[in-house]
Amino acid sequence: MRYLPLTDTDRGEMLAKIGAKSIDDLFVDVPEVARLDGPIRDLPMHASEMAVERHMKRLAGKSTVAGDVPFFLGAGAYRHHVPASVDTVIQRGEFLTAYTPYQPEIAQGTLQMLFEFQTQVANLYGCAVANASLYDGSTACWEAVAMATRVTKKNRAVLSGALHPHYSEVVKTMAKFTGDAIADSAPAIQAEPDNAGLISRIDDETACVVVQYPDILGRITDLAPIAEAAHEKGALLVVVNTEPVALGAIKSPGEMGADIVVGEGQSIGVGLQFGGPYLGLFAVRDPKHVRQMPGRLCGETVDAEGKRGFVLTLSTREQHIRREKATSNICTNSGLCALAFSVHMTLLGEKGLRELAAENHRLACLAADRLVKVPGVSLLNNSFFNEFTIMLDGKPAREVVRALADRGVLGGVSLGRLYPGVERLQQALLVAVTETTTQDDIETLATQLEALIKEDAQ
Repeated sequence: MRYLPLTDTDRGEMLAKIGAKSIDDLFVDVPEVARLDGPIRDLPMHASEMAVERHMKRLAGKSTVAGDVPFFLGAGAYRHHVPASVDTVIQRGEFLTAYTPYQPEIAQGTLQMLFEFQTQVANLYGCAVANASLYDGSTACWEAVAMATRVTKKNRAVLSGALHPHYSEVVKTMAKFTGDAIADSAPAIQAEPDNAGLISRIDDETACVVVQYPDILGRITDLAPIAEAAHEKGALLVVVNTEPVALGAIKSPGEMGADIVVGEGQSIGVGLQFGGPYLGLFAVRDPKHVRQMPGRLCGETVDAEGKRGFVLTLSTREQHIRREKATSNICTNSGLCALAFSVHMTLLGEKGLRELAAENHRLACLAADRLVKVPGVSLLNNSFFNEFTIMLDGKPAREVVRALADRGVLGGVSLGRLYPGVERLQQALLVAVTETTTQDDIETLATQLEALIKEDAQ
């Protein structure tokens, strides 16, 4: 039975109230070419629950599951081992059903978890304060740009060419509605990031400079000179990190002068999950910027009896305060994913995170050393953590990725897919290696890649 609570009379009254003649009038802003003129073609009107279940299982069977084959995909979403205890904790009823903790007296568990999460993120990023999470890394990146314009009273953002293009596109899309100027560029295809070129684009109207660390090609650089150049022009340095495990091995952005650090927390506690839900991380180095942060912050206090307790200390979103005073229209946070992150991080501890990072880097070095032995393959990077770019001599990387998938190997991300307009990147393959990668996986990738190259040469 279909659940249709509204009658034709109800719908007619609602349409009359807003001055619309029909339901179709509500969709006139959608281009006609994108609108359906009837039911979805080739989709049966109805089927039994068992028939639908069987059909969906057949469709799912066509997918290649990450854990079933050698897996080298990355580019902002990484396959790490998530302990079973993480899932056990986050499925507890008091966490699974929790929403915004408006009533602290009945939400102490949620508030304490978010407080600890904030502490973990702040320590990881080398910052003073972190918020209680955002939707994902790309929207956190935009929120950082928006915050920088409020702090500096300027409206120009300079984006590094080595910033993930999906993050760049989110920033440019949102800037259309705010009128902010976005200075973008293509990545420099070289062993080291083009820091001098980035610094040369900073002017007196710049609100912030946005860089990725490690960048989209896997390269690692010293951020201090960029921070110094930005600060000389009265701009803020925004650093994006898409692989938080890397910060168990390399210096934190805050230590190098970053003013705002944002990123994607998926690597810790959250599986790939076909692209979401993920977890946006956001932190600031200087406590004076706290009131310009988006979202909300949890704080520690004492109750009327002097006992330790936790509350929502700051809520700068439009649901809580006057809309014109809000720093963001983000209406919730990825609370369950933040909990998973915090549980996993607690299980690891500082020592465990450093050991995990070391193992990621060790395996990535083994992979890079093995792949460059394949004829026609060269390594672009001088430095990397667990992700690096290899160049395929005259071979389109997209074709290689598809051919490897046909052979049961998910061999990496074609940078030509992310940068269709950059000619040299059509031969670039981004390879990610984590603790879930075995030496047999690395050997399989190298062997299959070499076989493909030889077949094409014949």
